[in-house]
Amino acid sequence: MNLYSLLSQRAGDGRPVRVGLIGAGKFGSMVLAQAQRIAGFHMVAVADLNVGKARESLDRVGWPKERYDASSCGDAVKNGTTFVTASAQDLFDCDEIECIIEATGHPIAGTRHALGAIDSRKHVVMVNVEADVMVGPILAEKARKAGVIYSMAYGDQPALICELVDWARATGFEVTAAGKGMNFEPRYRYSTPDTVWGFFGWTEEEVAKGDFNAKMYNSFTDGTKAAIEMAAVANGTGLDCPDNGLAFPPAGLHDLARVFRPSADGGRMDRTGLVDIAASQEPDGREVFNNIRYGVFVTFKAHNEYARACFKQYGLLTDPSGWYASMWRPFHIIGLETSVSVLSAVLRKEATGCSKEFRGDAVATAKKDMQPGEMLDGEGGYAVWANAIPASRSLNLKALPIGLAHNVKLKRAIKKDQIVSFDDVEIVNDLDVLNLRQEMERSFLPAKVAAE
Repeated sequence: MNLYSLLSQRAGDGRPVRVGLIGAGKFGSMVLAQAQRIAGFHMVAVADLNVGKARESLDRVGWPKERYDASSCGDAVKNGTTFVTASAQDLFDCDEIECIIEATGHPIAGTRHALGAIDSRKHVVMVNVEADVMVGPILAEKARKAGVIYSMAYGDQPALICELVDWARATGFEVTAAGKGMNFEPRYRYSTPDTVWGFFGWTEEEVAKGDFNAKMYNSFTDGTKAAIEMAAVANGTGLDCPDNGLAFPPAGLHDLARVFRPSADGGRMDRTGLVDIAASQEPDGREVFNNIRYGVFVTFKAHNEYARACFKQYGLLTDPSGWYASMWRPFHIIGLETSVSVLSAVLRKEATGCSKEFRGDAVATAKKDMQPGEMLDGEGGYAVWANAIPASRSLNLKALPIGLAHNVKLKRAIKKDQIVSFDDVEIVNDLDVLNLRQEMERSFLPAKVAAE
């Protein structure tokens, strides 16, 4: 509760918190929109392969051009301005930058950027959940050994869910489930970049007027992003993914505690301690009343009659028995809040959520029957969606993480809804990231697999 006070002290001492941003897309633009408003928060450099687009992002969110006309990181540090560059290495080489925000959304590039930042002894705020769910635990371990912080991005749903879980445990409650709201129907599962705009209700003319990425929006629609985020939450909290993947039970605010309790007590969870999604749509398309489409939640259980009575006395929304209750946050505004993670890492040496163990995995799953020679095109594409399953099951299946399912060729036929294995594909690129993933699998072997 003292981040702003700590920052004000640094600013007063003439020592601003110096930051570098990699990726000036939608998330990065939201970060930039707020960075200009925070005294003592100096965005030294912005790196994006498309420098022109990065400059457009700065202009769009209201930065005067003279504020981002620095000729180098050194020039930016000296004059309090910002350097726009195509090279992330420029940020790593700048000794004054204390924290890197990785916001590319690309799992391979994001992994390399995180390693580069850690090797340069800089804190990492990993907006890139796609990379985090693939290799986050080992990146966090490397950061710890280097004496820097590796953190989820506050404002994005995984960090906010981790915060709610931490709150529940720190107050002595048993966490039975945690997750987020989302617009989802079963038919969305097989959406492609060609069909996605229809699910949003947007016309071709409306899409043409905006800066929309069809694959990115499709990954939100087909459940891939949900799987990536919930597996990351599992790795950050010690909760588990359901054995067969996320169930997406429809639930409104008034029903969270009823739905997200164990089936033995009348709920929809196979057991206690799981992550899942509160769908805002019924399977037939009807909108769930009082849904939490933009929110996050945790469901927890009272430990005795006294705590149960307090739930009622203080107006918590509970299940019919009164033993289970839910706490929620109705909205998240992603990049507009990410400075909290930067300041927490730099000023308090604390992560706002961090992958501590390999407990959940987001694995590539076929959208259709496919034959040898066909190519997988990663999250949000035409070929695969991601399923969030326990890491132990993923390892037993030799499942291919969705982050490594980009531009790889099938060497065996697979059926629709089949989890793709490493044995099904030929990987010839990005072997450095593949090796890091394999190192993580060996280093963070789940206890269930180790026992076998």
